[in-house]
Amino acid sequence: MDCTNRVTLSGSVKGELVYSHSVYSEAFYTCFLQVPRLSGVSDLLPLTISERLLATSAITDGAEITVTGQLRSYNKFIRGASRLILTIFALEVSFSEEVVNSIVLTGYLCKQPTYRVTPFSREITDLLLAVNRSYNKSDYIPAIAWGRNARFAGTLGIGDCISITGRVQSREYKKHLSEGNEETRTAYEVSIATLELLKSP
Repeated sequence: MDCTNRVTLSGSVKGELVYSHSVYSEAFYTCFLQVPRLSGVSDLLPLTISERLLATSAITDGAEITVTGQLRSYNKFIRGASRLILTIFALEVSFSEEVVNSIVLTGYLCKQPTYRVTPFSREITDLLLAVNRSYNKSDYIPAIAWGRNARFAGTLGIGDCISITGRVQSREYKKHLSEGNEETRTAYEVSIATLELLKSP
């Protein structure tokens, strides 16, 4: 079954473009996109852009842009440990002041969903979705379901093929380190709006 990974985001560029890496002589740069929510807060999301797009788009700090692309992941060793890093990989960039944050994913559950109820009686299920792409690669996307979706997601298992829609969000959390220290980190995930089971193994 074909996998889908389609993201559309609009917001304002935060920070200057920073060189990231090159693939077959094509350079890629990173920055952050500040995407407002209806609640008034904003998500600050990492963005990766090819030099080919930069050649036709003057992307500077504060520019209001709309990006279509994919949510991709890769592993990076940080202080001796492997961490899953997520980024929005831009395929198209236009200039717009509209507010959009939408994502459509189809993929396979590669970890048993974790259902829980918070102290405030909110039902939540954490998912990890493997979304295939070209050249035998896969992106591993964390997602979170709420309420009725959480109850349904909690019944799913490894290998189930699902389709989800939602938005990409950022959140800060405290990571407890050795010797009683803690560090504030930022996690990126998909907040699920709709969820459909397409196929079970």
